Amino acid sequence: MVRARRNMSYKLTGLYDRRSRDSAFNAEVVEVEVDNPLALEPDEKIVAMRSIRNDPLGRLHSHHQIDEAQYRGGRAYQSDWEKAERGPQAMDPTREYVDGARSREPVTESQRQAVLRLNQVERELGTDGAALVHDVLVLGLTMEQIGQRRAVRTQRWNDYFARRFRECLDRLALIYGFATDASARRR
Repeated sequence: MVRARRNMSYKLTGLYDRRSRDSAFNAEVVEVEVDNPLALEPDEKIVAMRSIRNDPLGRLHSHHQIDEAQYRGGRAYQSDWEKAERGPQAMDPTREYVDGARSREPVTESQRQAVLRLNQVERELGTDGAALVHDVLVLGLTMEQIGQRRAVRTQRWNDYFARRFRECLDRLALIYGFATDASARRR
């Protein structure tokens, strides 16, 4: 039996191109440079696609509305919030069953440090600023949705919330050490 010959090209240029050519119907993605996890040389970068559909901070950064220090300060806040949050947890089947009562997990040192940093952030930003940062970075709300929650629906209020959010991101960059006081004053 004779095999049919396939018409395949063996070009090496297309071999390492791992980018997807098709995207989902409602995808919102941007190209970002990230460290290459398979790199042999340090500081080697590759281009990756990042979804910004449910990420207000990523959207602001990709549209150049905030700078790198503000972006990293916002991500550090999100990281601290995730560490400090002790939400619903799945049952661990490897643990011994004791009448359905589960003992609480002890608070780790990283959780304790995250809570201390979040308390400092709330003191620095104030109640309104901390609530605004929480609404955008944790809940993922837009400025229009924040205005609706606070019963103000005009464009002027949306602009105020956006400006106040950028001020809070400046302060987060200072708190987490991604910016200095002089660079924040220049903005």
